Amino acid sequence: MKQTICEFMIWNGLPMIRREIAESMINNFGLTQKEAAEKLGVTPAAICQYLSKKRGNNIEISNEIIREEIKTSAKHIIEDGDGRVIEETCRICKIMRMKKELSVPCVTRDIE
Repeated sequence: MKQTICEFMIWNGLPMIRREIAESMINNFGLTQKEAAEKLGVTPAAICQYLSKKRGNNIEISNEIIREEIKTSAKHIIEDGDGRVIEETCRICKIMRMKKELSVPCVTRDIE
């Protein structure tokens, strides 16, 4: 079976985007791990795993524009609440695809 970009993003991109947003919330906006978890709708344990690079660590973002957009997303989620998480996650995913930040094995790799 071939892997679609959405499948790749669910398994690889989504954890990385959450990791980056959580790190931004904590490092740029001074939230605690517990507060970041509440804003993102995940457990404090998930935030701990993001910060310790045990989860969402298979993709690194090198593009500074995307890093700034992640910071903007973190700010929007903090200000507007968890209802904004999906919208901002999708926005970051689209930007990453437009900027070709991902080497997605889309439709070229078979899944066992």
